[in-house]
Amino acid sequence: MSRFSRLIGIALVAVIAASTLYVAQNSPTAAEGQAMILPVDPNPLIVETRAGEKRFDIEIADDAGERERGLMFRQQMGDDHGMLFVFEDAREVGFWMQNTPMPLDLIFIGQDGRVRAILPGEPFSTAVISPNTPVRFVLEVKAGIAEKAGIRDGDRLRHPVIDTIAKPANPG
Repeated sequence: MSRFSRLIGIALVAVIAASTLYVAQNSPTAAEGQAMILPVDPNPLIVETRAGEKRFDIEIADDAGERERGLMFRQQMGDDHGMLFVFEDAREVGFWMQNTPMPLDLIFIGQDGRVRAILPGEPFSTAVISPNTPVRFVLEVKAGIAEKAGIRDGDRLRHPVIDTIAKPANPG
């Protein structure tokens, strides 16, 4: 291979690397100040309320980076849409609303798939939102949706991600 061919190859690799870096830095999910939009899970999340089932289309934030960004910068969201935060184990968690312009309901869910607490999230607040009890999941929906849907403490949530963890105890 000639020296000229090697230089062309090195230049081509540099151009590809620079292009990839530019796209990654300027994509909507990575750019500062842009909302992270995760794919909608094909399975609906179902909340079993006293008044019947309520279904939500959800995005799933199941790694540290996704959980950290959450619904930051999101301007709007449908009443039947939410983001489910999945943690590796049951623990006390705290959320805040910095860079989040929408008021939210934060639904804290235990290892058993049952609602432990429903707390409000105020836009742009840095106050910590926590039920001060271990949870495995948190579902964020638009403010007022939990009440409108009749979601209360103790209600069971069903979704393959939750059901895999919240398997019923095996009798005997």
